[in-house]
Amino acid sequence: VQLQASGGGLVQAGVSLRLSCAASGRTFSSYFMGWFRQAPGKEREFVAAISRSGGSTYYADSVKGRFTASRDNAKNTVYLQMNSLKPEDSAVYYCAAATGWGSQKVSDYDYWGQGTLVTVSS
Repeated sequence: VQLQASGGGLVQAGVSLRLSCAASGRTFSSYFMGWFRQAPGKEREFVAAISRSGGSTYYADSVKGRFTASRDNAKNTVYLQMNSLKPEDSAVYYCAAATGWGSQKVSDYDYWGQGTLVTVSS
């Protein structure tokens, strides 16, 4: 599967942004999808994940209550709605697909998009 993330940009603290990740290739609904981010000089970290049906979502403590993952299997797209953005949310955001049971670990994901940059100014 090929993943293409989009929707990043430069925003002020407190506003919202929605990231999208479009998938092509194998049946999208067969993948457990995750969102990760990587800030300069830091390791890639888990942000959110969503089950194949979209019925279950998982979040890092740092974004819980502010970010919402969703997916539209008919459109082969997964989304990350980010509200109340903070400067510490600034990073390159990556979507990823897992053929098995995804988790918060980078190593559980088999396919990665190219990333989209989110910069939040204070």
